[in-house]
Amino acid sequence: MSPDPLKGRNGHFGPQDPTPPDVALDETPPRRKVGTSRVMRRNDPEGDARKVAVLTGALPWLKEFHGNVVVIKYGGHAMVDDECRRAFAEDMVFLRTCGILPVVVHGGGPQITEMLGRLGIESEFRGGLRVTDEQTIGVVRMVLTGQVTPEVVGLINQHGPLAVGLSGEDGGLFTAARTHAIVDGLPVDIGLVGDVVAVGPAPVTALLEAGHIPVVATVAPDPDGVVHNVNADTAAAALAVALGAVKLVVLTDVEGLYADWPDRDSLVQQIDAAELAGILPTLDAGMVPKMAACLRAVEGGVNRATVVDGRTPHALLLEMFTTEGTGTMVVPATTEKEGTAP
Repeated sequence: MSPDPLKGRNGHFGPQDPTPPDVALDETPPRRKVGTSRVMRRNDPEGDARKVAVLTGALPWLKEFHGNVVVIKYGGHAMVDDECRRAFAEDMVFLRTCGILPVVVHGGGPQITEMLGRLGIESEFRGGLRVTDEQTIGVVRMVLTGQVTPEVVGLINQHGPLAVGLSGEDGGLFTAARTHAIVDGLPVDIGLVGDVVAVGPAPVTALLEAGHIPVVATVAPDPDGVVHNVNADTAAAALAVALGAVKLVVLTDVEGLYADWPDRDSLVQQIDAAELAGILPTLDAGMVPKMAACLRAVEGGVNRATVVDGRTPHALLLEMFTTEGTGTMVVPATTEKEGTAP
């Protein structure tokens, strides 16, 4: 009998193909898996450099604002556009997470106007301020404290239990005195509309010390307990002064203050308090409360006050953490123009 060609001299079978019989010869055996997967950075040196530049570029402003109060007046388009609302809530959580102490003071003009319309009550404005009678103040109070504040608190708290709502009536936060609108240089009675004449910041400071983000609705009693509709811009300025804030940001529906509207190239990038005080009476009625609030804040000791276009998502972060900045910045009269965002 012929010897088996596969056997060696000792009768054992010789070397064979080690590939298991159930794996095709042209297939690679499966790679051994160790650990789990995650999103990995691609090799993109230019993209990496841009990301690093953004992060390191924010460092000076993070250091300056860390541990300090920043008051944000929240209103206009930023309150009604869903993308802007979400972005605003993220910005507030970002600030607090970075060790900055944001305080939100909100208006609610569009919501108030809508509710008044549903109730068949006509809205009237004089000198940029809402004419407010006894019927209207009830609606203002209901909308601000019962609708807008809970909505803002809810948006922020989607990221964690940070925000707490209160109004100027709570804990003696605001005391109001009736004010007048200025129309054609003359004072005009507009009803139960007040200016903040005293601030008791204890309710807000207590929330800040507890790690919260205060969200303040702008209704306030006068010394006799009569509730007034308080302009959110001026209320934010008064609170910023009382808290010793380093910055006031007013979110609005324009890019900032224009020297020669409607020429968009005439945007005022920076103006000092003395110059602003001189031109304030000549401004458009809608801009007067906003610029007056910035002036009040800066004259009261706040380092900077900026009017920012709230129609741009995350405009607040762009203003605070980039050198270029956005909007119109108001600085003290003794401060030279800096050309920087914060």
